[in-house]
Amino acid sequence: MTGYLFLALIVFSVASFMFGRSLARRKAASQGVRGHSLPAFSGWFVAIWSFIPAALILFVLVVFGGRVENAIVQSDVPAAVQQLPELNQGLFFQDVRATVNGGMASTTVYDGELKAAFDHKVAQAKSVDNTITLGAYALTFILALAGAAFAYSRVSPQFRARNSVERWVSAFLVACSVVAILTTLGIILSLLWESLRFFQSVSPLDFLFGTHWSPQIAMRADQVGSSGGFGAVPLFVGTFLIMIIAMCVAAPVGLYSAIYLSEYASPFMRAWIKPVLEILAGVPTVVYGFFAALVVGPSFREFFNWLGAFMPGTPMGEYLMNVQNQMALVAGVVMGIMLIPFVSSLSDDIINSVPQSLRDGSLAMGATRSETIKKVVLPAALPGISGAMLLAVSRAVGETMIVTMAAGLQAKTTLNPLDTVTTVTVQIVTLLTGDQEFDSPKTLAAFGLGLTLFAVTLALNLIAQRIVQKYQEQYD
Repeated sequence: MTGYLFLALIVFSVASFMFGRSLARRKAASQGVRGHSLPAFSGWFVAIWSFIPAALILFVLVVFGGRVENAIVQSDVPAAVQQLPELNQGLFFQDVRATVNGGMASTTVYDGELKAAFDHKVAQAKSVDNTITLGAYALTFILALAGAAFAYSRVSPQFRARNSVERWVSAFLVACSVVAILTTLGIILSLLWESLRFFQSVSPLDFLFGTHWSPQIAMRADQVGSSGGFGAVPLFVGTFLIMIIAMCVAAPVGLYSAIYLSEYASPFMRAWIKPVLEILAGVPTVVYGFFAALVVGPSFREFFNWLGAFMPGTPMGEYLMNVQNQMALVAGVVMGIMLIPFVSSLSDDIINSVPQSLRDGSLAMGATRSETIKKVVLPAALPGISGAMLLAVSRAVGETMIVTMAAGLQAKTTLNPLDTVTTVTVQIVTLLTGDQEFDSPKTLAAFGLGLTLFAVTLALNLIAQRIVQKYQEQYD
C-alpha cells in the first residue's frame, strides 16, 4: 500500500508541475508582464512543495514505523512470556511480527497462557500497525494538498520561483554531502569502537608484529586448539605479495597501452581498442575468480609440473612437480589483468592532458616521436601516472574474490609466489562468515584487520590525491 501511495504522490506532483507552469503563464499573460522566472520554475516550485513534505512522512513510516510498533508491543510483556528464557522471548515477538505480516510463525507451539498472550499481542500489534499506517497515510495526503495549495498561492509574475527552486536544489545537494560524510564517520567510528574492544583482549603489538595467525581463541575453553594466535604479519605479507605481482602485470601493460592509445593509435583504432580494453572493467570480480581457478591455475600448475620434469631428483624439480592450482602467482596475475583497464584509462587521460605545445616544441627541435614521449610527455605526466598507480595499488589491496578462489586460505609468511597465501580481506570474510557473536576476539579480529586495511588504503589514496593535485597545479 505504501508503494502505491508513493506512486500516487509522484503522479500528483507531476500534475502539480503542469498546473503550476500553466498558472504562471496565464497570470503573466493576463497582467501583460514578463515574469521574473520562467514558467517551468513555477511548476517545479509547486511540484516540490507537493512532493517533498509528504514524501518525508512516507520515509519516516518506512524507516521508523516498524520500530515504533515493536517498542509499543514489547513495552508490556505478559507474565507468561516473562517466564521464558530471553532467547525464547525474542522468538515469541518474532512470531507475533510474522503473524501480523501474514507470514508463518515458527514451529514453537503456544498453548495455555502463552496462547492467550500470543493472541493478545497479535491483536495489539495489528491495532498499532493500522493506527500508525493510517495516521501516516492521512498526514501524507494532508501535507500533499497543503503544500500544493501553499505553492499555488505564491505563483505570480513577480514571484522569484527560480531562486526558491535553486535553494531547494542547494539544500538537496548539501543533504547528500552530509549523508556521505556521516556514512564515512559511521564506518570509521564503528571500526574504531569494535577494534578497541579487540585490542583490549589482544595486544596491538602482538597483532601488528606477530607472525602466527590462528584465530581460534573464541572457541570453547575445553576445545583442542582454543589458544590461537593473532599475529597479522602473514596476512600483510600475503596481501602485499599478491599486490606486487598484480602491479607487475597491470603497470607496464596498462601504461604501454595508454601510450599507444594516446600517442600512436589512429582515431579508428582508438575508437575500437579503448572500448574493448574497458570491457574488462565491467567484468565482475567473481568471474575473474572463476577464470583464475578453472583456467589460469591449472595452466600454471601444468607448466611448473612440466618444468619440474626436466629436473628429476633435484629439490627444485620435486618442488615444482608438487605445485598446486592455488598460489599467489595465479591470484596476482589475474588481479593484474583486472587492473589493466583501470591503469590504462587513468594514464590515458593524464597523458592526453599534457599540453600539446610541449610535444610541438620537442618535435620542432628535431626530436623523434619516441624521444618526445620518453623525454617530454612521460616526465610531464609522471606525477599523474604515479597517482594512478597508487590508486590501482589501493584497489588491489582491497580485492577479495580473486584471492579467495585462486590463492587459498593458508596464512604463511613467505615471499614465494608459488605458495598458497591469504590476505587481509579474505580473512575478514572468513571471520565474519556464519552466525557469529561480536563478543569474542576471533570475531572482533575482523574489525582490527579492517581498521588496519582502512588506514593503509586511506594513506595510499591521500598520497595519490596529493600527487595528482600537484600535477594539476602545474599544468592547469
